[in-house]
Amino acid sequence: MTKYTGVLSFIFGIILTIFSFLSWRGCHQKDDAALVNQDYYLITNQIQKMNKMVVLEQDFSSFQTHKSSAANIAGFDILPKEMVLYTTAKAQVSYDLKQMKIEVDTANKKIIIEELPQPEIKIFPDVKIHFMDDYAINRFSQKDITGIMESAKENMAKSVNQNILKQQSKKQLKDNLNEIFVLAKALHYSIEDKTNTFPSAEL
Repeated sequence: MTKYTGVLSFIFGIILTIFSFLSWRGCHQKDDAALVNQDYYLITNQIQKMNKMVVLEQDFSSFQTHKSSAANIAGFDILPKEMVLYTTAKAQVSYDLKQMKIEVDTANKKIIIEELPQPEIKIFPDVKIHFMDDYAINRFSQKDITGIMESAKENMAKSVNQNILKQQSKKQLKDNLNEIFVLAKALHYSIEDKTNTFPSAEL
């Protein structure tokens, strides 16, 4: 009887040990799963908070001169008229971050940038007459003035170098996305940029 009691106690001890181990592992697995879900929520929530973002804004200005005359006789302008225009433009570069595609890989603790929206460039030109010199019999008509001012706006808009704006906006976009990157690194996630927009050394 004593022999059987010892065997039963040994078997019971093994069963109890296995049960304790499985319970411990189950609890830790639940804890790990909870942490993974929490990480995923924190990162995706930060991404969802981002909306359309103006990342760059610059102002430009210049003077444009328009000259004409009633006639040219022997190389001389007869009754010349001149208009000097002061033109300005505000250029804005924005990104619609709702079009951004980012995958959160919780298994490998990675944030993968799969697609970034193209920059949207808007230019708002304006023009004012700085100086106008004409003669009573050779004046600018209202139609002429309107046409000259519209032409000046178009020239101003064309003078803005959009390629430089795009390059500058990339750096600013990365600075603005740092809210996601800093959070990810704090949670020990690495950043992978499949769009090759940002150098890997900067991520």
